[in-house]
Order: sequence, then C-alpha cells, then structure tokens
Amino acid sequence: MNEIDYKKLFSEARKFFSLEWEYTKLTAVEKLAVLLSATAFVAVVIIIATFALSYVFSALISALANALGCTWGAQLIAAALLLLLLLVVFAFKRQLIVDPIARFVSKLFLKPEDNE
Repeated sequence: MNEIDYKKLFSEARKFFSLEWEYTKLTAVEKLAVLLSATAFVAVVIIIATFALSYVFSALISALANALGCTWGAQLIAAALLLLLLLVVFAFKRQLIVDPIARFVSKLFLKPEDNE
C-alpha cells in the first residue's frame, strides 16, 4: 500500500511542477508583452516629439530671423537653446530617465501576485 501512495504522490508532484512551470511561462510572457509594449509606446512618443520639436524650432528660427534680420544668428540662438535643453536632461537624467524606468520595471517584475 505504501508503494501505491508513493506513486500517486510522485504523479501529483509531477503535475504540480508541470502546472507551476506553465504558470511561470505565462507570467513571463505577460510581463514581457507589457515591457515591450511600453518600450514601443515610448519609442513612438519620442519620434513624434522629435518631429514636433523640429517644427517648433523651425518656426522659432523663422521668427528670430525676421526679428534679428539674420538667419545665422537665429540658428545660433536655437542651437544654444537645444544645448541648454540637452544640459538640463543630462543634469537630471536620474530623475527624468533612470528612476522612472527602474520603478516601472521593478513594479512589473516584483509586484506581489493578486492570487497569493
């Protein structure tokens, strides 16, 4: 009778670990899909923002060129503004880039499961 109990226990253990492995794979796929969709969304936003910023600076250059009377001066001012923006982003890269990404990934992969 002990032999039958061990076989049944081994069979149930195999089923349990098989189901756990399937659950782990499904959870990994779900989290990877969320991560990839967020990455794609950010990429699209960056591309659209780049085009919008280029149009804004083009209009700024045109307005400054009319006000100053020289195009190269307007382009230098616009370039200086872009460099200033780059310095601000670089100075606050942890608050603007690193920390939000770390929070998103940690919440995605380390949050406790709802059913536990």
